Amino acid sequence: MPDPISWAFAWPYYLAALAFGYLLGSIPFGLLFTRMAGLGDIRNIGSGNIGTTNVLRTGRKSLAAATLLGDGLKGTIAVLIVGYLYGQEMALIAGLGAFLGHLFPVWLKFRGGKGVATFLGILLGLYWPMFIVAAGIWIGMAFVFRYSSLSALTASLATPILLYVLFHKYQMAEMFVLLAILLWAKHHENIARLLSGKESKIGSKAKAAPEPDGGGA
Repeated sequence: MPDPISWAFAWPYYLAALAFGYLLGSIPFGLLFTRMAGLGDIRNIGSGNIGTTNVLRTGRKSLAAATLLGDGLKGTIAVLIVGYLYGQEMALIAGLGAFLGHLFPVWLKFRGGKGVATFLGILLGLYWPMFIVAAGIWIGMAFVFRYSSLSALTASLATPILLYVLFHKYQMAEMFVLLAILLWAKHHENIARLLSGKESKIGSKAKAAPEPDGGGA
């Protein structure tokens, strides 16, 4: 059991790390970039998701790339800053906060993205060798099957397993189990469509009203 005196001093730092990560993670880059480009509210396009996949449906690849970069780097920056100041354990808390912020941003009534880019960005900041492996899995699956959601689900499932078995990063693996569970939960509709053969593929065009989401980041 943790020392109650030590915990009494430590918990404000954990809370601050979580809050800092959450505030960074809740920045809705997809929404901001599409509005600045004069495309209106991305939530009224395609699937209604604020992530990279839905931004790509606008036909503006540069905006989708910027969204991917922004959503990824907010996770990376959160863990690097907190890790530099307070160590890796606090960095893990900040990473969790960033992920929760992206999935459930307070500014958008807790309706955010699906976490793929932020998941990878957190991984990059914490342990870049596993980031390369996970990104390679995502790219390979996307190239072969053309399903963003399937690529994300596979990469997220592999990440904690490989962190534990291959890299022996046990504490990190435990956190990524939680992130993977949240990511899979946010993709529950995609999973149903994959099983029924109705999932949209990468590069499908946008429609005015929300349509099935191929796995927004």
